[in-house]
Amino acid sequence: MKKGILLHEAGDDVGVAAMDLKAGQEIQAVTLDGEPVTPITLVDDVPLGHKVAMRDMAEKKHIIEYGHEIGYASAAIVKGAHVHTQNIKSLRWAGEHQIVEH
Repeated sequence: MKKGILLHEAGDDVGVAAMDLKAGQEIQAVTLDGEPVTPITLVDDVPLGHKVAMRDMAEKKHIIEYGHEIGYASAAIVKGAHVHTQNIKSLRWAGEHQIVEH
């Protein structure tokens, strides 16, 4: 199985596509140290450098990457989905919406 999703921390909610990924592919997610985390079956095409959901996430859930909250789900996100502007909002620019459900 190809290794194609990188995680900064094993518990991150999203990983980064290390290559262009296609819906239906099963790809191994690994930490930056090369430790296997879990295989993921892609539900969307995910371009190189974009985020991939490592688990199902409810709307308004804070999303963890690099071991820190980076944003929140603006819509429900399923495991293996492309995580980008269509379903995540940055906490940095959230203003009054910064405090959302965990």
